[in-house]
Amino acid sequence: KVGGYSEVEVGEKKDRITDALNATRAAVEEGIVPGGGVALLRCLPCLDDVEISNDDQKIGIEIVRNSLRVPITQIVKNTGVDPTRVVETVVNSENNNMGYDALNGKHVNMMDAGIVDPTKVIRTALVDAAGVASLLTTAEC
Repeated sequence: KVGGYSEVEVGEKKDRITDALNATRAAVEEGIVPGGGVALLRCLPCLDDVEISNDDQKIGIEIVRNSLRVPITQIVKNTGVDPTRVVETVVNSENNNMGYDALNGKHVNMMDAGIVDPTKVIRTALVDAAGVASLLTTAEC
């Protein structure tokens, strides 16, 4: 049972509990990765290995490359800190778990700090985004 002062508050609490349960189930199914957009940044080197046969593919790769930086960039922007240096520090870190703890304003090992995302959530977000992008680029208007 969940209680609150209003129906809206009870609904919000129930939604948070449901989200937490779903995230836990997803983590149990496929594991966890560093959160805060770090796992997406770690995908950047994989794009260097993609064979590009035309300019459209080159543009597509650059769109994906830029998109992978957006989550951590937005998280850092929301703290009022300039994201450029923070993101580059994380990208260039030797430690794959290194990220930015927005709450405390410092670089930390995300796994040790408990800032994690379920692998399934990150994977399905990438797959779904690719599917939508493919649909949009092939649709005739």
